Parts: sequence; C-alpha cells; structure tokens
Amino acid sequence: MSTDLAYRPATSDIPTNPGVYRFFDSSGRVLYVGKAKNLRARLSSYFAPLATLHERTRRMVTSAVDVKWTVVGTEFEALQLEFTWIKEFDPPFNIQFRDDKSYPYLAITMAEDVPRVFITRRRGIPGAKYFGPYTKSWAIRETLEQILRVFPVRSCSDGVYRKAAATGRPCLLGDIGRCSAPCAGRVTPEDHRKISLQLGSFMAGRNDNYVDKLRTDMLEASERQEYERAAKIRDAIEALNSVASKSAVVLDETIDADVFGVARDELTAAVHVFRVRGGKVRGVRAWTVDTELNANDEDFCDSMLRAAYEEGEEIPSEIVVPAVVDDAEALADWLTGLRRIQLDDSRAAKVKVRVAQRGSMASLASTVTENAVHALALHRTKRSSDYVTRTAALSDLQVALGLPEAPLRIECFDVSHLGGTHVVGSMVVFEDGLPKKAHYRKFNISETTDDTDSIAQLMRRRVARLDVEDQENATGFAYPPGLLIVDGGRPQVEAASRVLRDTGHAHIPVCGLAKRLEEVWLPGDAFPVILPRNSNALFLLQRIRDEAHRFAITFQRAKRKKDIRSELSAIPGVGPHRVATLLSHFGSVSELRRATSEEISSVSGISEALARVIAEAIGSTPSVASSD
Repeated sequence: MSTDLAYRPATSDIPTNPGVYRFFDSSGRVLYVGKAKNLRARLSSYFAPLATLHERTRRMVTSAVDVKWTVVGTEFEALQLEFTWIKEFDPPFNIQFRDDKSYPYLAITMAEDVPRVFITRRRGIPGAKYFGPYTKSWAIRETLEQILRVFPVRSCSDGVYRKAAATGRPCLLGDIGRCSAPCAGRVTPEDHRKISLQLGSFMAGRNDNYVDKLRTDMLEASERQEYERAAKIRDAIEALNSVASKSAVVLDETIDADVFGVARDELTAAVHVFRVRGGKVRGVRAWTVDTELNANDEDFCDSMLRAAYEEGEEIPSEIVVPAVVDDAEALADWLTGLRRIQLDDSRAAKVKVRVAQRGSMASLASTVTENAVHALALHRTKRSSDYVTRTAALSDLQVALGLPEAPLRIECFDVSHLGGTHVVGSMVVFEDGLPKKAHYRKFNISETTDDTDSIAQLMRRRVARLDVEDQENATGFAYPPGLLIVDGGRPQVEAASRVLRDTGHAHIPVCGLAKRLEEVWLPGDAFPVILPRNSNALFLLQRIRDEAHRFAITFQRAKRKKDIRSELSAIPGVGPHRVATLLSHFGSVSELRRATSEEISSVSGISEALARVIAEAIGSTPSVASSD
C-alpha cells in the first residue's frame, strides 16, 4: 500500500456499511464524491500503490488532504445522497453528474380532470407533484411498475386516452389491471382522483396507515374465504413494501429539517446532523463534545441544540432530536425567535422540536444516529492509537501526579470475586500508552480478608519479581514500572503503598482510580486529584483500569466454571455428559448454585436422589420439605 498519502485512514476505522465518501483539498473544497456498497472495500482501492492507479485517480488522491464518509442504510440511499452532493458541491473530479442533462422524476398531474402518472425529466408542469430525482432510469421504471399494481392510475398519453374514451375500450394496461380505466367508465373521474391522491400520499412517505388497512382487508378476505382477493392484497402489500424500501431517502419536497443523532459514553459524545432542505440531504455536520457528569439524554439534547444554533447557524422549521428535552416548549420559542430574526419575518412559523417516531424521518434519524455511533468509535480509536495524543496523555499524567518523569510503563491491578469466593487478581501492562498483552498476569488468591488485603497480596507478589540482580537487562515481569495503578480509592492505595515501603520499593509511584467519580487517589493525601473530564490523561487511566477489570472478570469466570466442573465430576454418577447438561440447562454457574434439588431433578437424566447429592455438594439451596 502507498505510504505517500498521509491522510490515509486506518482500514479498520472505515465501516463496511453502504455510504457516500468525499475527498477534500487543503482549502476544504470537495474534490470528489462517490458512493459504495462497502465503504471499506471501495476506499481501500484509492490507497493502492500510486503507480497502479489510473492517472485521473492518482491526480485526485494526491491533490486531496482528507477523506470523510457518511454511512447510510442501503445502496439506494447512497445513490440518492451521491446525486444530491454532486449537484451541491460540483466536485471537479466527478464526471457522472457534471453534464447538463436533467434526471428523471415521477410526476402526477393533479391539475388535470383525470390525473396521469408518468416519468419525466421536465420540471414545472402546472399542478404536478414530483417525486425524485432518480439517478437511474431503471429505478424509476421499476418503481412505477410496482405501484401501478396497487394504485392503478392512468399512465397513458393524452392522445391514447382520448382514443380509448372515444371507442369506450381501454388499452392493454386497463385489461391487465394496471389502470383503473376511467376512459372506459370503469371508475368515475372522482374515484380515479382519489386513487391518484393515495398514490401521491404513498410516495411522500405517508404510507403506514394504508399498508395497515390493506393487511386488515387481507385478513377479512381470508376469513370470508375469498382467497383470490386475499392473494391480490398480499401481492399489493409486498409491492408497496418493496417501493417504500427503495424510496427511503425520497422525502417530501416541503421538508426543511435538521435531524440530529447522538452517541455517548462517560466522557465524550459524538453529534451528527443531516441538514434536509427541500426534501434532500444538503449537508452533514459532525463534532465531538465533552459530556457533563451524570447528564441524562434530555439535558444533553438541550445543551446540544443551544450550542448548535447560538452562533448563527441556519434554523429550519423542524428539528428532529433523539430525546425530547424537558423544556421543549421554551427551547422551541427561543429557536423560533432566532429564526424570525434570520428570516426578518416576525410571523414566521414556530419551530417544532420533536422525536421522529415513524415513517421516512424516523428512518433518516436512525441513519444519522448510526453515523454518530461510528464517529464516536472512531474518536475513541484515535485517542488511544494516535502517537501525539498518547504522548500528551503521559505528559499530562506526569504533571497531574507529580511524577519525576512520564510513566512509559504502567501496570494496573484489580481484584475480582463472587461473594467473597473464587478471589482472583489481574495485572495489565501498558507501554507508551498501548497494551502489552504478553506481560499480562493472573493471580489466584486462596485466602483473604477483604479487598485491601487482596491488593496487598498482589503487591507483595509483584515486587518480589523486582528483586533481581540484573536490573539493566530486566524484561517482562521483572521490569520496574513507571506507575502502579490499583482499582479503588484511598484504602486500596494505602494498602499498596505500605507494601512498597515495607519491601524497599517506595520510589515506585502508585495511585488509585475510584469508579464512582473517577477520582485519582495518591498515598498520604487527604483529598483526591480531580482530572478534567476531557483530559487525555483521565481517558488513558480509565482505559487501563477497564482493561484490568475485564481481564480479572474473564479469569474469575473461567475459574468458577472449571471449579464447578471439577466439583460435579467428583460426584459418583455424574460424568462429563451430565456436567455439560447441567451447565447448559441452567446457563451459568451462579444459576446452578442457586437451584434447589427439585429444580436440578427436572434436568433430563438427573434423578431426585442424585439431585439431592448434587445440591449438597455444590452448596445449592435445599428443597423445602412439606409439613404434615
């Protein structure tokens, strides 16, 4: 692969979803817009060795300094969004949409006495409703073929219609059921107009009630044993669902909305916005922010909207958010005031702030949220893998904890148990801010009084490996750490510090990270160190602590499972097959230990007598004997 393109994203960071991507130059101009069924596969082709690329492609990727992508639900949505953005940004390296030809729409001439549906590239027909554009002619032809099976609106030319009306004989479409044949009087012009209105409503996305009604009609027809009619309605439902799935991005032309999607973790939130203008996605904005401690979704959405619009961003008539804020009415009034100032219109309609519950807007909101989830994952990956970020985190940690130098090797210890049984410990190692899994260690703790005693045992076993003669060549477990972390607060830190002092290793820095408020405790201090919530140092500490916790939990669960198998296998009459059956039936060791002998006897192949023996051996709850 080429190493000449510094902006090349890591392959693992690129999603495999359908989507649209954009290449940018140093001034922020969009150089190229493309779509892909699989973004990772498509974008990887641009970063092949430069000598293997087509000349035009090579000029484009070497002129670019950045590439961004937007995930969508289907390949068809990607096609629609690609079309919109090529028209919007006029990128110099795109050729597919840069000619002056128009693109096909589906039109319904509602101004005529007998409305007609047809495919056209011409806009501006008086009284006509348009749906599209469609970037491929086959897509709109296929759509029209499907919908005429359900909404038999006339699609013939005016000349054909007048001829059929004069003779009283419909054309072939009328004979095969693809037209209701108003020309031959099979339906009145009024009934035909109703069918046309239903078609327009469906294409605008207002289709849920109609499909539900068809399902009800199908069931009623089936109950009346009108199976042929029920089958026709079934086919109509399938056709409508097919068209609706392909038209997910075709919104009503009157829609002007900002659709927000949010993904959050304890420290950071990723916000994505699709700006829909005239029924089309005209732009995308994304950013990450630091979240407030214990802020719920409603509070966060309130802060998000204030931050998004207080600096003069264009405010649409509708704003779709993931959660309705508590003071939605007041927020809507504030946004309405700003919008009226922007439009210089004191009577402009009030801004609506809502959650999309169904239909095309709900589908679009789901797509926006998916983009936010991916953006958050990408942000976390960059924070943990970027060299500059890791270096800054280690430097910040040195300053915050008063260390003599940046801790290039950090070890973290955690203790895990189940109600005081099966106590185990873990040690994970990070070097230069990255996990060094070959140096991870597991500990069995046979006897302990509490968590502080367990931490003290881990420290004694750890520092015992530091007392080697050849420190210059020390590797692995004998390598001295730049910082020791324990999962816990002040008591755990003091226990670890005592061991280090008693064993002559007081020079090794130690701290604790308490889960409740993410406080950093140092030995001998009455108050914790509070790191900023957006601190790279805190992010690194959390990541190391969480990894130690995961490693300890995994070991503890494996130990419990192994122990319970050994206990069960030692019981006469319980072989490997019955052990596997018991664990499979109860799903977990804890559930099996909580089971009564009666519940154990309900397992296939376990008698009541054997169940009592098993319950007694593993400490299960005995069954309650009935009183006479």
